[in-house]
Amino acid sequence: MNLLETELGELKTDLLNMTNLVRSQLEKTDVAFFTFDKDLAKEVLKNEKRVNASELQIDAKSEHILALFNPVAIDLRFVVAALKMVSNLERIGDNSKGISQYITKFEQPFDPELVKLLRFKEMTDTALEMLTILSESFETDNTKLARSLFTKDETLDEINVAANVVMAKYLLEEKSSEKIMQAIYMLTIIRKMERIGDYVTNIAEEIIFYVKAKVLKHNRKKNGK
Repeated sequence: MNLLETELGELKTDLLNMTNLVRSQLEKTDVAFFTFDKDLAKEVLKNEKRVNASELQIDAKSEHILALFNPVAIDLRFVVAALKMVSNLERIGDNSKGISQYITKFEQPFDPELVKLLRFKEMTDTALEMLTILSESFETDNTKLARSLFTKDETLDEINVAANVVMAKYLLEEKSSEKIMQAIYMLTIIRKMERIGDYVTNIAEEIIFYVKAKVLKHNRKKNGK
């Protein structure tokens, strides 16, 4: 194994570690939400520094490889993809942090009936599954697995759209100011979860780009694929 291969291997390991880190952040956020564990939510906030540090480390390593080795073909595509992937991973971490911040704002858990109507558990389960699949796809360069994430993201999109109708009905009928405020935050949380799905599919596109040399950005949405 030459020096470039060693550097690329380390870069891939760093990206996998960051993927697992942001999945852990989302998983803790999920548990904190459904158990109303504010201490766990605060742990997510504290760990955000690790996510940001990982981004900076991967950015620096990618730039180092480009400057020192002048990679070509699949090696170049991988480094270019890595720079985009790490940005999306950091945003997943940001959204987990944002949801955890909302958990710490209230004295009472979110209305379980509203949470059920919004299908939020289905949403979080799907997002966590997507991150698990993403990690496996990236580790094995499996583009078929990467493509499967596009279909799963449609579930998050559908729940996000349906939330508008659910929330409008809830706000018309609810009288408690505390629950109304929670509902407003809940709609923002739904939006953040939907964005996490978008970031995962962005990374999936980058996996397909560097493995197959196919650019899906814009074309996938245009063709409905």
